[in-house]
Amino acid sequence: PKPYLYKNDHTYPGVNKTDVPVVILYAEIGTKKFNSFHKVLSEKAEEGALVYVLRHFVAKPKPQRVFLSGYGVELAIKSTEYKAVDDTEVKDSKTVINAAEDNNDEVQGFFFGTLKKTHPELQEQLGELQKHLLESTNDMAPLKVWEMQDLSFQAAARIMSVPKFEALKVMRDLSQNFPSRARSLTRVAVKQEMRKEIEKNQKHLGETMGIQPGDGELFINGLHIDLDIHNPFSILDILRGEAKVLEGLQNLGIKGEHQGKLLRLPVNAVDDSYALDIRHPAIMWMNDIENDQMYRSWPASVQELLRATFPGVIRQIRRNFFNLVLFLDPMQEETVELVKLAELFYKHKIPLRIGFVFVVNTKDEIDGFSDAGVGFYRLLNYIADEYDLSQAVMSIVSLYSKVDVGETLSAETISAYLKRKYPKTNQERILGADSEYDYKRKDGALFYRKSGLGSLPLALFNGVPLNPDEMDPEDLETIILQRIVDTTAGFQRAVFMGQLTEGSDVVDYLMEQANVVPRMNQLILGTDRKYLDLTGKPVADDWEDTNMFSYLDSKDKTAVIAKRMKYFTNRDADGMAAVTMWVAADFEKVSGRKLLLNALKHVKSSPGLRLGMIDNPSGKLSEDNTVLYRAVWASLLTQKNKAAAEFAQKLLKEESSQLLQQGTKIKDLGIE
Repeated sequence: PKPYLYKNDHTYPGVNKTDVPVVILYAEIGTKKFNSFHKVLSEKAEEGALVYVLRHFVAKPKPQRVFLSGYGVELAIKSTEYKAVDDTEVKDSKTVINAAEDNNDEVQGFFFGTLKKTHPELQEQLGELQKHLLESTNDMAPLKVWEMQDLSFQAAARIMSVPKFEALKVMRDLSQNFPSRARSLTRVAVKQEMRKEIEKNQKHLGETMGIQPGDGELFINGLHIDLDIHNPFSILDILRGEAKVLEGLQNLGIKGEHQGKLLRLPVNAVDDSYALDIRHPAIMWMNDIENDQMYRSWPASVQELLRATFPGVIRQIRRNFFNLVLFLDPMQEETVELVKLAELFYKHKIPLRIGFVFVVNTKDEIDGFSDAGVGFYRLLNYIADEYDLSQAVMSIVSLYSKVDVGETLSAETISAYLKRKYPKTNQERILGADSEYDYKRKDGALFYRKSGLGSLPLALFNGVPLNPDEMDPEDLETIILQRIVDTTAGFQRAVFMGQLTEGSDVVDYLMEQANVVPRMNQLILGTDRKYLDLTGKPVADDWEDTNMFSYLDSKDKTAVIAKRMKYFTNRDADGMAAVTMWVAADFEKVSGRKLLLNALKHVKSSPGLRLGMIDNPSGKLSEDNTVLYRAVWASLLTQKNKAAAEFAQKLLKEESSQLLQQGTKIKDLGIE
């Protein structure tokens, strides 16, 4: 800083404009520079100049604190001096209290110093009484370490020592007031037999259910209740549901030991994540994690699943843990983006095996110049024959890269691609009507039709179909990656439990799970199911009044029908059937007769199954529209089981039904 002389025509903030010289010193007071200019400032002031001193403090950099994550540890240094202690006399809470300390002790109105002086022969008994009174007045006194070792056993012994109707009350009291009851429990003796039984139960629970000593679990009729999820109200709902099951079993006549066996049966919740078997030859696989050269550097051991990683990291293991199958129509607009998404997964080496099922036209007389889907498939077969299947599938990506988003694949695009990539080939031989590369064209459409899946396009992740709202290409990438992360936990559990080993085929393991089905039949697999209540009993043994029957509720109607039902079985001897099946249909229609005939064939090949039939005519009941039903019913009433089933099968054949409709009598049909 230096002194500055400003002329009168200059202005400075905070300094009034005057006709006299102005001297401004910009420096820190007390510094050497300020002191050196002090004399000059004084002279200027004597001459009439205005002198301004602006203080300026130079800001020193403040030390910045660095915050580190971690924890603090306090080193509490104890005294390490050696002390001489007489260990010939052990003192603890059970020793007799010294008389010197008890001279003036008063516990609950008892002066034990005076009592011990007047009754010296009762020193020990008075000490025990004093100790008991002290413990009862100070229940929260800390316990010795050795006193806490058997507290759990002693609490169990206390509960078991009371009558059964008091046991729950004592257990509740101990659990709610355990700190205040702990000292009294230390005086409870535990029988050796009880200790061995508890230790045996702990070992069994640890081996079978993973419940370690000290852990608490709740089971209701074998159902595990997660206390982190359930509350008293939801547990009450579970108890009501179990009571309803027990009541139903009681009404069915199942009691005692049989009732307990049925309750122990595993009953799984309805799961709508059914999977389709993806080991089908119609699927063209784009890659194979286990065999392709590009994945050779990855570890192949399934134990890699148990290696610790950061949360959300996708493990790169040379096993086909994750499989994506895309059902596509080559001429749909969405196919372009889905194929490009598959290419994205492939290029970034996501551990995902990708397969395609192309659903194209199945007509016999068609060529690839007029139908882009047929031409696309024939081009695919040509490349697979001349080169290999992996290059053929990769050519799909190259072909669709020429199609802009929002457009569809055309026959002209296929022809141009073939001409550019393989200029020496004869397009007529590949794409023409008499193409030799037309084989397996119908396989994809046949597999798609038999699978029972929804509208195209659709995807299967490890065989499980994705919902239609998840097929948006913009969201599908995130959904697939999240599915990979979520599915990893199941594979880790399988490896840990020894269900998936080094020699296991991962795809076979996936397809052998209980949720894998050959076809997605929503009539069977749908979660919206209706059940008949078979726990009721008919209010009367014989019901002939149909008007009264119509006023009954569903439970009573079911009870009446079940009481009067006759069944087809594959054996003549009566016995218990594990499965009961009812068929309700109009047997005067072809669909109804076919349904009953198929059910009878199923009974013939299925032991332990019985079949009942209910006629449900579409029109008003009459002798004309119930001929077949009455004939089958008569055979059930008069013939043995196998004979009645054979008669019904012959009668339900279409040629027999046509003769009956033409007026032919049953006795004239030649059915014996």
